[in-house]
Amino acid sequence: MPDEPTAPTLTDGTVTLRAHRDDDVPGVMEQAVDPTSVRWTTVPTPYDADDARAFVREVMAGGWASGRWGFAVEYDGRYAGTVELRDDGGGRAEIAFGSAPWVRGTGAMERACRVLLRWGFTEQGIRTVVWHAHVGNWSSRRLAWRLGFSFDGTLRGFLRHRGELVDAWSGTLLSTDDGKPRTTWLQVPVLTDRVVRLRPLRDDDLGRIVEAAGDERTRRWLGRMPSPYTRADAETWVEQTREAAASGTAVTWAVTGEGETLLAAVNLFDIASGIDAEIGFWAHPDARGRGVTTRASALALRYGFEALDLVRIQGHAALGNTASRHALEACGLREAGVARLGTFVRPEGRVDAMKYDVLVEEWRAAR
Repeated sequence: MPDEPTAPTLTDGTVTLRAHRDDDVPGVMEQAVDPTSVRWTTVPTPYDADDARAFVREVMAGGWASGRWGFAVEYDGRYAGTVELRDDGGGRAEIAFGSAPWVRGTGAMERACRVLLRWGFTEQGIRTVVWHAHVGNWSSRRLAWRLGFSFDGTLRGFLRHRGELVDAWSGTLLSTDDGKPRTTWLQVPVLTDRVVRLRPLRDDDLGRIVEAAGDERTRRWLGRMPSPYTRADAETWVEQTREAAASGTAVTWAVTGEGETLLAAVNLFDIASGIDAEIGFWAHPDARGRGVTTRASALALRYGFEALDLVRIQGHAALGNTASRHALEACGLREAGVARLGTFVRPEGRVDAMKYDVLVEEWRAAR
């Protein structure tokens, strides 16, 4: 009988893709019981050494006969994860990857996936590779983005996960693509003026977000915010801010003081690259009257003009919202006319808003 097909050895000089071996079992175990792997993959749980040996000896080794082209990733002399192309026939394949906890953030998995894709395109005649990930798996989505995959949207109830069907993100990479990111993914950098600090939103901010959104003044001036405002609403909003950054349309920061407690939020949104954006903010009741939103807005303006190369930043506030209008004016924005029925407040509904803006030349001169 002919020998069973097995993984060839591939390398870019830094990472090596090869067949799985028995000495990978401890690394496979570590990866499989890691909370991130459990959260986003269908790895069995609980998971033991017998499961790891079966994965190495049977699932990966045996998969080659049926077009499941799986490789162990070796980096710095250690097992670092697994990458696969799953042949769908007709020049199509699906990519899958999972990393050991210790290698995350090193760039090794991106290298491994590039080696895998190059082999699939050149040696196996693959023309289209599909990527799927559970909605919310931002690490997977960002890696796919770096590899040059398009983001083609959300497939509802598509992936099987522990007895349920969950929503999936989807994207594609063609053999003719250049392997570079196709869109802008905005970073959320840490900024500080030594009094306030701007950082990315985190899941442990959710409680403070709910408190702020439930405050009477916040409900009044942010009239389209859900009311009552629940933790689920906060989770949705945080995910929306991450989606906006991934789409290149907004950057949103949590604002803190000396500690890590959220005091406010500020964002640049509706970003037109190299042209303009709008600034928005809200404050937790604890932070009012302390200049927090003014300082945070000044930092956001600086980032918009210096890092994003914007030429104009605008804002708006209901005519009666004196606190927001003061914050906009204090960081250099000028009145630019009244937008009739330009915003929504409670309980009145639509009311007139004052428009504000500042040009980069004006901002520089004021500094």
